[in-house]
Amino acid sequence: MLAVLSLGGVAYSLLQSLVVPALPEIQRSLHTTQSAVGWVLTAFLLSASVATPLIGRLGDMYGKERLLMMVLLMLAAGTLISACASSLWLMVLGRVIQGAGGGIFPLAFSIIRDELPNERVPGAIGLVSSLLGIGGGAGVVFAGIVTDHLSYHWLFWFPLVAILATAYLTWRYIPESPVKTPADINYRAAALMTAGISGVLLAITQTSTWGWGSPKTLGLLALGVLLILAWVREELRSREPLVDMRMMAIRGVWTTNAVAFLIGVGMYSSFILLPELVQEPTSTGYGFGASVTAAGLFLLPSTIAIVILGQMAGVLERRIGSRGSLIAGAAFALACYVLLVADRSGELEIYIAAGLLGVGIGLSFSAMANLIVQNVCREQTGVATGMNAVTRTLGGAFGGQLAATLLAGQLAAGGIPTSTGFTLSFLMCAIALAGALVFAFVVPRRGAGDLTPQLATLSGRQRGEPERSAA
Repeated sequence: MLAVLSLGGVAYSLLQSLVVPALPEIQRSLHTTQSAVGWVLTAFLLSASVATPLIGRLGDMYGKERLLMMVLLMLAAGTLISACASSLWLMVLGRVIQGAGGGIFPLAFSIIRDELPNERVPGAIGLVSSLLGIGGGAGVVFAGIVTDHLSYHWLFWFPLVAILATAYLTWRYIPESPVKTPADINYRAAALMTAGISGVLLAITQTSTWGWGSPKTLGLLALGVLLILAWVREELRSREPLVDMRMMAIRGVWTTNAVAFLIGVGMYSSFILLPELVQEPTSTGYGFGASVTAAGLFLLPSTIAIVILGQMAGVLERRIGSRGSLIAGAAFALACYVLLVADRSGELEIYIAAGLLGVGIGLSFSAMANLIVQNVCREQTGVATGMNAVTRTLGGAFGGQLAATLLAGQLAAGGIPTSTGFTLSFLMCAIALAGALVFAFVVPRRGAGDLTPQLATLSGRQRGEPERSAA
């Protein structure tokens, strides 16, 4: 069961990042503009941000295995459309459908919590959670190799095979969860959440085209925030909320989500900054003139570190706990960007920084999912972990666009970013991760009496079944 869930997680996380190095080729092949091809990324982020918590909640209500099968089939359909796309609108349509695959992770966490013995849950959740970081780094490496030797269409054909295999194995081996929370869907809350999150994320992702201070950006951002506030108000008044805001106010939940946002800033920015830095020509005085494939290999230490730490999630949980892993993860990620600000003159420094970042992502990703699960009741696992994924995505979008703005503000002749632009971008990431480290210390210790009293303040609906034993 764990192998099946892991395969699905890897397939989705690869699709999240592997198009980044291929965007120039996609732009040329589809005969479109640089700003238009950016929708290949934006459409995926928008869809994933909205679909992930919704699918997590629907899984809590109607059954995780059933929803997982539907999500995998949707992911396969979207990937097939993108693989065959000969126009930009078809490619974007495929990416929108693919974004719904983000629901794999909250559903996987819920299935693990429902089916595995209690003592194996933290290690299994940590392993699956780390796959998002593994796929993110491996996607950049894989994309460079594929685009240098094959067409960009193969970036979708390869994951499609894994997705179809996962769908069959899910049907064959994943049992339907016995834990369900029947409820009516609050369609008004769903609409407000969709419009609000989409507005904020769209405003952030379009800053490279509109500018941070443009009326379009500010207006859409303000509208998105207002809709989110209306969504929160609707959820607080609802007898059967889509996302229980009292749950989101639990100290262990909101502090973990704050760390997720700031960790997202550092993680997603690295996928943009490091490959671009090493691909700049040596004549700049700081670049290494690397090819697309070689640039992806600079992130290989990060992927290796995440793989190793993902396997150690259970051991780390027993030794230092999820809170300790989160603090250590933020510290390692911070060390990566401190090194990049201080010295990035040689390839060795870049490899070391990538390794430090991988350790940070591996530790923090496995810890965040476990901290969320430890602080919410069983029937809220899907929606709670889904919202954690959304905050991480929002942080990644914000960090990536802010880094792009800082680079664009420091251009030399020929439109090439200066070393100062990279320094400012790495400094921005370091500040974000310093904030993540502070919030990590604010996360309550396990067993500190934080969980039970706060859960008691939630609405009085049924709390679900007790934790299952190994038997």
